[in-house]
Amino acid sequence: MTTPTPSQTAGPFVSIGTAWATGDATIDGEGSVVVSGKVFDGAGDPVGDAMMEFWQADAEGRFPPEVPPPWSGFARVLTAPDGSYQLVTLKPGAVPGASGESQAPHIDVSIFARGLQQRLVTRAYFSDEGPANATDPVLAALPEAARATLVAERETEEPRPAYRLDFWLQGGKETVFFAPW
Repeated sequence: MTTPTPSQTAGPFVSIGTAWATGDATIDGEGSVVVSGKVFDGAGDPVGDAMMEFWQADAEGRFPPEVPPPWSGFARVLTAPDGSYQLVTLKPGAVPGASGESQAPHIDVSIFARGLQQRLVTRAYFSDEGPANATDPVLAALPEAARATLVAERETEEPRPAYRLDFWLQGGKETVFFAPW
């Protein structure tokens, strides 16, 4: 009889081999926005070695292969030692939901970090999409306080729109995470 091996977590070297990661998912920077913030653990300490993946539609709500290259809708970012990340991308358009209803513009986010046995999956919505956010089926299914953990707040307009969203992996400020698809 063989004994199963124990589950593995992403260890202290999660960033090895990801030096090529880039946080720029734009097409020539035209119409770009910045989404930035920090990743915190349950004690409020920054997670300075996480890897974040971002998947999204283009400005018209289309995903590859409907969108011609070079748009991929994907970016990978490593957090800095202070837990900070920055994504430069196009602001996505609304996309159709599973039942045909419209989903508010959002970015799908996966977080990989030491101590996690699987990625954490969440979303980043935009604070200036109020009417669309109010009818989004995912946000509508959450209590109001939980919705706030998914909404990036607009900070600046120039030189391009900038939004801030922090991700809390545990604790009283924990971000809403979804089952991985």
